[in-house]
Amino acid sequence: MSTTTSAGGSLSAPIATERAVATPPPKQRKRKKGWWIPLVLLAPAIIFEIFIHVIPMLTGIWISFLQLTKFFIANWSEAPFVGFKNYAVALDFNSSIGAGLLQSFTVTVGFTILVVGISWGLGMAAGVALQRKFAGRGFFRTLFLVPYALPMYAGIIAWKFMLQKDTGAVNHFLFDNLNLPGDKPFWLIGGNAFWSIVIVAIWRLWPFAFLMLMAGLQSIPEEVYEASAVDGAKPFRTWRAITLPMLRPVNTVLLLVMFLWTFNDFNTPFVLFGNAQPAAGDLISFHIYNASFLTWNFGSGAAMSVLLLIFLLIVTGIYLLVINRRSRRA
Repeated sequence: MSTTTSAGGSLSAPIATERAVATPPPKQRKRKKGWWIPLVLLAPAIIFEIFIHVIPMLTGIWISFLQLTKFFIANWSEAPFVGFKNYAVALDFNSSIGAGLLQSFTVTVGFTILVVGISWGLGMAAGVALQRKFAGRGFFRTLFLVPYALPMYAGIIAWKFMLQKDTGAVNHFLFDNLNLPGDKPFWLIGGNAFWSIVIVAIWRLWPFAFLMLMAGLQSIPEEVYEASAVDGAKPFRTWRAITLPMLRPVNTVLLLVMFLWTFNDFNTPFVLFGNAQPAAGDLISFHIYNASFLTWNFGSGAAMSVLLLIFLLIVTGIYLLVINRRSRRA
């Protein structure tokens, strides 16, 4: 028995060894050829993003903690560190700086609500009206996109000439052609400045909403509308029950982008009013610019910019959180 066992043991050892040798080791995952191409293509965008946005943003945050005034412009690294003093001054609404910032913020909120709401409404109405085929649809689509295709400064400068008191086309049409009673108003100063900037901003923004919504409407199957027509649904019911729900992904992104663009609008007040903007047209981006470059207090201006950034981040985060919860419930 011992001999047999030893023989069996002597025979099984080589067999086990051969099996161990014959079993190949697990293959290591090899990188696919060309795995580095996406990284190379993304590298220029990442580099430019760092130098154009990230580094200036971090520099602005650092400046907000300095007392960087005209006395330290030559060598701003020697400006004294003041901590959160610039933020405290900006948020002190009893002071002139804080009160001016609060008024500018209030004007900007009203301006954003009106511009985004009316622009979205006009874009939606035009998109729905031009959804179905009819003679001349291509002409109207092109016509509605003209304000978006024009250079921004050229369009705003044209509106600036049109809104002049004595020589502007707006007053000429209202008071010379339509013979409205009263004196010709000033559109670029006083309380009328707010409505002037709202009209110009809507003129520039609503074609973008129209373009995005029109693209979204093209993805809705025509059979859905045909089925609703067979069921006897009226146009408003069809729009509320079919068009709006199916455009929800488009509207989610569109409203956020329009809000950020409008709240940060600088070009419209700058071209319309110059440096002497009226209180009714004092949008917050332009207010921060004047607080920095007219008073040469870049520390205070940087603190206001950081506060604006924090506000926009909070609003964006809340908006996305609400949208995600609604999408999960749906």
